[in-house]
Amino acid sequence: MNVVALRSLNHDAGLVPVIAGRIARVAVYDDFATAEPAWRALEQQATLATPYQGYNFLRLWHRHIGAPSGIAPCIVVACDAKGTPLFLWPFGSRSLGGLKVVEFLGGKHANFNMALWRRDVAEQVGAEDLRGVLAQLAARADMVMLVNQPLTWAGTTNPFALLPQQRSANFGFSGALIPDFESLFRARTNAAARKKMRKKANALAGYGTVRFARAEGAVEIRHVLDAFFKQKAVRMRAQGLPDVFAAPGVRRFIEAASVAEMPDGDPLIELYSLSVNDIVVATMGGIAGGGRFCAMFNSIQAGRYAVESPGEQLMVDVVRQCCARGFDTFDLGIGEAHYKGLFCTDAEPLFDSYWPLSASGRRVAFVFRLAAAAKRAIKEHRTLWSMVRKTRRLRAWLSSV
Repeated sequence: MNVVALRSLNHDAGLVPVIAGRIARVAVYDDFATAEPAWRALEQQATLATPYQGYNFLRLWHRHIGAPSGIAPCIVVACDAKGTPLFLWPFGSRSLGGLKVVEFLGGKHANFNMALWRRDVAEQVGAEDLRGVLAQLAARADMVMLVNQPLTWAGTTNPFALLPQQRSANFGFSGALIPDFESLFRARTNAAARKKMRKKANALAGYGTVRFARAEGAVEIRHVLDAFFKQKAVRMRAQGLPDVFAAPGVRRFIEAASVAEMPDGDPLIELYSLSVNDIVVATMGGIAGGGRFCAMFNSIQAGRYAVESPGEQLMVDVVRQCCARGFDTFDLGIGEAHYKGLFCTDAEPLFDSYWPLSASGRRVAFVFRLAAAAKRAIKEHRTLWSMVRKTRRLRAWLSSV
């Protein structure tokens, strides 16, 4: 653990805190256990954070995925003079081409990346405060690389947006919920769309008994996950994309998080399924917090069932449950997809940050900025992006013959 008293920093170096002198101490923890008290304290307050940065979620992710892949905790905690946590940055460090890089914990399994901020601090913190804290990482890393950060969350601007950043290649997609699901459904669809959806629901029922369920118990959770991993692998191969869910430890992480219960009795990852008789034809997994349900992953069974849009039918049922539970937001994560337009009509801007901490880091950060900008330009160019997707599908087809 590395602890720094910011009050002793050189004012001329631009590292003295500006939040009315409130940042008195910064600690950088290299393990979860030592950071847990501050983490829990922030979680129990009205903290600005996404559900993906919860202590339990990231601890399990690191145990099953992060640590085996060489990622070490680098958790930054700032406190006031009384030792009260002001914010926590859930970072990890790893080696990249001989350099040390600091990034958010959670990897590809966190759709949105954000620190945990006490709300009043998030509203008052300045760029100089952030630079002062970042300087404490210079001895540990060459570059800080933070991607897929929401520009705003729960109506408040992300403080990291005060520092140099660039727009991400993707948007996050979400939509507001209301308690009356039927009113929401009518507002999101027209008569023709509802008629088409009823027709597909009836057609699916023609194959057998249709059952919507939230997975409970280890046996049912494993049954749904068996279907999900098989369906996702088929889908990724067909699209010519790497299957991140096939990576080592991913199955163990998701299963552990689906069994682990939060204080309110809900699991960390909630699993939903749509079955016809005993066949799981669609799945969805997500994480909830702060009045928001964040869908993490989904899948559908290829073949005859896919024609009846089982994924859409399951999504409608999940949104219905979210309305009944009093959630105010439903999101389907980052990246564009046609099905997201039904309930997630808001495109939330995301940004990436590449902050060098050494001379080598400056060169690498420049390359990463250029690569990210090129990726964004390709995705925004309809013809180029269409060519990329066709090339992927062709490559997948060639590898299968």
